[in-house]
Amino acid sequence: MVRAGVVVKSDKVNVGDAPLEMVKDLSSFKLYMSDTGLFCNRAGITWDNINIFNATYLGGLIENYVATNLVSNGYELYYWESNGKAEIDFIINKDGFNIPVEVKKGEHSKSRSLEMFVKQYNPKYSIRISSKNFGFENNIKSVPLYAVHLI
Repeated sequence: MVRAGVVVKSDKVNVGDAPLEMVKDLSSFKLYMSDTGLFCNRAGITWDNINIFNATYLGGLIENYVATNLVSNGYELYYWESNGKAEIDFIINKDGFNIPVEVKKGEHSKSRSLEMFVKQYNPKYSIRISSKNFGFENNIKSVPLYAVHLI
């Protein structure tokens, strides 16, 4: 399914400051639909039930949207997990640096997982994708959902 382009794979890493391909966990990964429209179809999202879906499951749809955009920009996808205590949605290698990418569905953008990752690995900067506008504060680049394709 990955080779056919139907799904996009994100490999799990437990270390955030090493070459990602070298530290990926071969036994754990996430799959995303390669097209957000396919995702909506498989999830049974229709115009009639979109409001119910938005209230409960919007985060998964947005994460899928971000995954497809990152892959279309040429990034390999990884996600970081710390013994089940914290998780970063995506780790990408940008300009030779491992950059954590946290995805939020709304304006609430506080992330204990991102704080934990930054404290442990001290990345060059972090990216937070949310409904907030562009910005840069506390070494975090804020990118609005509509501009994910610019990463």
